[in-house]
Formats: sequence, C-alpha cells, structure tokens
Amino acid sequence: MSTPLWSKGAAAHQKVAQFTQGNDQMFDLLFAKHDIDGSLAHIQMLCSIGLLEPDELEMLSRELLVIRQEVESGGFVIEPDVEDVHSQIEMMLTRTLGEVGKKIHSGRSRNDQVLTDIKLYLREMCGVIAQEVMGLFDGLQGLSEEHKEALLPGYTHGQIAMPSSFGLWLGAYAETLVDDMHLLGAAYKIINQNPLGSAAGYGSSFPLDRFMTTQLLGFDTLHYNVIAAQMSRGKSEQSLAFALASIAGTLGKLAADCCMYMCPNFGFISFPESLCTGSSIMPHKKNPDVWELIRAQCSRIQSVPNEIALLCNHLPHGYHRDFQLLKDILFPTITQLRECLHLSTFMLQHIQVNRKILDNPKYDDLFTVEEVNRRVLAGMPFRDAYKSVGLEVGEGNFTTDKQLRHTHAGSIGNLCTKEIRAKMEAAYSAIPTAKG
Repeated sequence: MSTPLWSKGAAAHQKVAQFTQGNDQMFDLLFAKHDIDGSLAHIQMLCSIGLLEPDELEMLSRELLVIRQEVESGGFVIEPDVEDVHSQIEMMLTRTLGEVGKKIHSGRSRNDQVLTDIKLYLREMCGVIAQEVMGLFDGLQGLSEEHKEALLPGYTHGQIAMPSSFGLWLGAYAETLVDDMHLLGAAYKIINQNPLGSAAGYGSSFPLDRFMTTQLLGFDTLHYNVIAAQMSRGKSEQSLAFALASIAGTLGKLAADCCMYMCPNFGFISFPESLCTGSSIMPHKKNPDVWELIRAQCSRIQSVPNEIALLCNHLPHGYHRDFQLLKDILFPTITQLRECLHLSTFMLQHIQVNRKILDNPKYDDLFTVEEVNRRVLAGMPFRDAYKSVGLEVGEGNFTTDKQLRHTHAGSIGNLCTKEIRAKMEAAYSAIPTAKG
C-alpha cells in the first residue's frame, strides 16, 4: 500500500492498513463525485481568503472537473494501493499539477471532508428514495381508484370483521407512505447542514468562510459549532435509517398482506406465473417468493437504526474510527430498500384482483354491523339492535341486503384520493433533491 496522506514517514504495517481500510474503497466510489464537489467549493473559499492564487484555483478546478467526468463516465477507480477516494483524488491532482495539488487540503481535515461527502451523498439519496416512494404511491393510488368498487373482507384479530374494498386497502398503503415521506423529509433537514470547516472537530486557525461553502454546496444552513458538526456523524446516518425503516415497515406489511391474500385459503389476489415460483415436488404450487423476500428484507432494514445506535451511542464526542463502519451498515441498506421499492411497484403493476370474493356465503357475517346500523336508523336503540343481530347470527338465521352505505371521509364510498395526494405532494416538496 502507498504511504497514506496522514503518514509522517513511517509506513503502516500491511495487516493494519488492510484492516483499517476495510471496505472504504468499495463504498467511497459511491460519493466520489461528492468529494470533488466539496473540494471545488473548498478551493473557491481558499482563494477568497488568500490561501490560493487565482491561477492555482483555475488549475485545480479544471483538473477536478476532469476527474469528475471520469467518475460520471464510470472510468474512475481507486487504485489498489490507495487508501480511499480522498487520497486517490489528491494523488491524481498532484501527479498532474505537482505542488499545487498538495494545497487542496489546507484548512480542512479528512474528518470534515468525509462528513461533507457523506452528507452530500445522503442528501442525494433522500431525493432518489423520495422519487421512488412517490412512484409506488402513484401506483397504489391508481389501483385504489381502479378497484374501489371491488369488495374485500376486512379482518380484526385475524377474524372476519367488516366489509372493506381493494380501493380502501390499497389506498391505505398510499396514505401510510405520506407519513414515511415526512420522516424522509425530516432526515433530509437534519442531513442538509454544512460541516465543512469543522476540520478535526475543533475548527481551524485559518480565516475560513464557512458561509461561502454552505452557499456553494447548497446546504440549508451550517453546523455552526464545530464540535456539533463532528457529532453529526452517526446522527445523520441514523436519521435516514429511521426513515428507511419506516418505509420498510410499510412495505413489509404490504408484502405480508400479499402473501396471505395469495394463499388459496383466501384467494383474494393473484399474480402471473412468471412472477411466482413453483415447488420441486408439488406441481400445484404458486409461491409468493418475491413478496416473502421483500417482507424479510424489510424486517432486516428495520433493525438498522438500532445497529447504528449500538455503534455510536456510548462514544464520547469527537471523531472515532468506529464511524467508518457506518458505511458498511447504511449504504447496503439504501440499496436493499430501493430494490424492495422497485419490486413492490413492479409486482403491483401485475396484480390480479378477485372481484367475486363476497359471493361466498361464509362472508355473510361481514354485514352484521351494516344491519345493526340499519335497525338503529329505523329507530331501534343501538344496544337492542346489536343484541338482536347477535342472536340471529348465533341461531344461524341472520340475513341482510348486503348494501353498503359508507359515505364519510376515508370510508369505502369516499376514499379521499385527491386529499391524500395533496398531503403527499406537500411532504414530497420538502425534499428539494427529489426529481420527477
């Protein structure tokens, strides 16, 4: 391994170097462009306070943009003997520009450089995930309207309860995603604060213009207190992890419903055979493996905030190498959740709804509450109506017209689809990096 940027002459032992480097090379590629963007803002600020000459700024900016093009084209690599993305970029600048390349690190530490990179990357991911959640929301709302007349048994305690509908069921998941979007927006707000200039957590004797880099990098504000900036390492990751876990909770419950509703004992929904799997021994099987794996992945994702808490909670303030493992925990989680979002959206595009479920007389008891309410409207006291219907059910002679009269906001006959969309659009607009 080459001599790291922090070396004072002695090379690290190979075993120590490999262990401390961990998976940095793999994960650092995810925010290579953000490292360059942070450096571009940093050198503009250095020039403004006299630590770089204008011609040096021009040279560094030009070469950084060349490297950024390599990143965007997929040609950028971290060489095998280079510690991390920061070292790789500085080394490339020094190869091309000589001594000027070494000036880029004035006024910052690798600590605040990493913090800035991670915040820029997580800020971008908030927007990407928000867009993908919005895509699922759109699909759910479309299906909710398409199937709003198709009735479905509702359950409490796992028992047949009251009439529901596919529109009500699918619309419920759409509105639940609004809450998840609010949490994603909160994570975005926590993340979108500038730590650059906090250096190793105690600032710098250089007259850094931190307001300038805040503006250049598009942060809402900065972490004013430099110690607080360093303390945001872990908190930024955990805030996003909570939002991801909330989305995963919604997806996991939807997946569990789909697994249950696909079971022939229910037979409420189905999917084309090409989207299911079979059995090596039972020729009749049509298994919901996609939904089962979504359910399992989402359960794992919901453990991530706790894993981050266990890693960070009992560390004193300041930087610790423990934080390096946050990338190992959170970055794969982002990928896993996005895969679950993509597959959920895709599967729902092919859902097949059974519109004749309630033709089966075993669901007649769904309408007991409707009958109680009908008798109350006819003048019978509620408790008497409840008792009389209960006795008829117990004696096996309960009958009703099966007509539904649900008109209040959010019920079977009034899904409030437009109102729910307005809530979602307000939540979505709070994440400026979302595109679409």
